[in-house]
Amino acid sequence: MSDQTADRARAIGTAGLSDALDKLGLPGAVPGIVPFDPRFSICGRAFTGQYEPVDALGGTVGDYIDDVEPGQIVVLSNDGRLDCTVWGDILTAVAKARGIGGTVIEGVCRDVADSLAIGYPVFARGRSMQTGKDRVRLAHTGRPVRLGSVLVHPGDVIRGDADGIVVLAAARADDVLDVAEGIERAEDSIRTAVAGGQRLDEARAQMGYHSLQTKAGAR
Repeated sequence: MSDQTADRARAIGTAGLSDALDKLGLPGAVPGIVPFDPRFSICGRAFTGQYEPVDALGGTVGDYIDDVEPGQIVVLSNDGRLDCTVWGDILTAVAKARGIGGTVIEGVCRDVADSLAIGYPVFARGRSMQTGKDRVRLAHTGRPVRLGSVLVHPGDVIRGDADGIVVLAAARADDVLDVAEGIERAEDSIRTAVAGGQRLDEARAQMGYHSLQTKAGAR
């Protein structure tokens, strides 16, 4: 099924989307979650999962992967824990085979070499060998989770590239994209002018470069 909003987001880098979010005064940029390979690029709708510490009642790290649709981005919150992982080689292999678009973790991942070997994109706060089994359990899927300070709802647009992760709330995604596309056009005009011999400061001034991202009414 076509998703024109995600297609539009895919054509713009996270830097441009972040500038548009600033312009509109919206959250969405997620510092510190980065790809294991800077060539990884993802864009799709969020499938969310939340982890919590295991207790005497036990529980598992979850077998949700068969419920994720092709093209969706798996967004997992382990509340930023660095001492145990919630993603590894088996999930990587299944996700790749199912055509899942990528994985974003508020926490860490293991079996990184497998992700790199088959080109499955994982974005995380780091890497560790220590399993999440007997340390955390899957609390729920399909509910809002946090990536840093950004709340991610199921169906939000997730865009990731070498610079990191941006979240576009589904209800405002098209508004953000309208602004981001305008910023892209302005920056392209600057590049064209400079390539034609114009001074950079003059080209930037003509296109209002230094305020392209400034929130309306804020100076």
